[in-house]
Amino acid sequence: MSSISHDADVELFARLQQDDHAAYTEIYGKYSRLLFTHAYKKVGDRELSRDLVQDLFTALWVKRQEIIIKTVPSAYLYTALRNRILDHIARQNVSLGYAAYLENYTLGTNDLTDHLIRHKQLMQLIEQEIAALPEKMRQVFELSRKEHLSHKEIAVELGISEQTVRKQIQNALKIMRPRLGVLFVLIFLFEK
Repeated sequence: MSSISHDADVELFARLQQDDHAAYTEIYGKYSRLLFTHAYKKVGDRELSRDLVQDLFTALWVKRQEIIIKTVPSAYLYTALRNRILDHIARQNVSLGYAAYLENYTLGTNDLTDHLIRHKQLMQLIEQEIAALPEKMRQVFELSRKEHLSHKEIAVELGISEQTVRKQIQNALKIMRPRLGVLFVLIFLFEK
């Protein structure tokens, strides 16, 4: 990469950190296809590749003021994408193991220790995903799913409307569902 391109990228990221939406759009236009191609080569799934890249760019905008780039901006993007791919593979391995366990369990095998380990791994993944939600969304989601408060009780406690509570929970589920798959839905059905 030429130093002119590197300097332009550094400038773009500096503008991004100052809430410049045009800089974000320019970064997206410059790198989204390249990152998609890179992700597709690694995971071989177009939809998943799109989701991983979209997740990266969403996080880039949401956390724009917290980002510290110690290298070339393009290297930061590729590293962030690589980390998302590795996280996806790790979650997929845990999910596949849990699904295999469920299949064996329904066939009559009952290994309590194995169940507890897989359950703990899945719950850790879910907790990580909940912790990664934006603060207000996380707070609403935890009050709903962990404290089992009604939408009305949450609205009163946080001083927001029930509609806002409903929307925050819907958005949290929308963010988490693709990342954790069907097992995410199952675990909340059985934990209630």
